[in-house]
Amino acid sequence: MRTIVCDLRGVAADCVTVDALARIHLAARRAGVDLDVRHASPELKELLVFTGLSGVLGVEPRREPEEREELLGREEERELDDPPA
Repeated sequence: MRTIVCDLRGVAADCVTVDALARIHLAARRAGVDLDVRHASPELKELLVFTGLSGVLGVEPRREPEEREELLGREEERELDDPPA
């Protein structure tokens, strides 16, 4: 299958860009061609996530790891008169 590479370096993160990418993706799909989106800015990636197109276009934003308590080696606190489970 053929692939079109779409370099988004320097492209504005706005609704016009999102619309254009959606149309290009649809045209490529109808023609039986894959679309490879590269170098999207973090702002554009977030906008694509917001519009639901990030998965379709294969553009995923960088995510910070979730803050969560590390439970390894720790026991839950309990009252002294509670029987162990």
